[in-house]
Amino acid sequence: MSERSTPGVEEMSLDELREEIQTIDREIVELIAQRTYVAETIAAVKREQGLPTTDEQQEQAVMDRAGENARRFDVDDNLVKAIFRLLIELNKVEQRSNR
Repeated sequence: MSERSTPGVEEMSLDELREEIQTIDREIVELIAQRTYVAETIAAVKREQGLPTTDEQQEQAVMDRAGENARRFDVDDNLVKAIFRLLIELNKVEQRSNR
């Protein structure tokens, strides 16, 4: 959980909890945007170096890290891996459309 100085969940009103979710959702979207930007930069480097778009070993490493992080934060690793599969597919589609 974030290290913001917010009251404990049990002390927050429903509106405050919803505001906290809105803040988290915005941060998630911001991180997805940052990740997409870096992935696009990687795609540009791959194009310059004549490398293939897909790197199955790297994809597996990303999935392994996603599972490890999910377990570390006590989140369902199948759910986290599904989200990361979507992120990887999004990046692959972007990379293919820019080739």
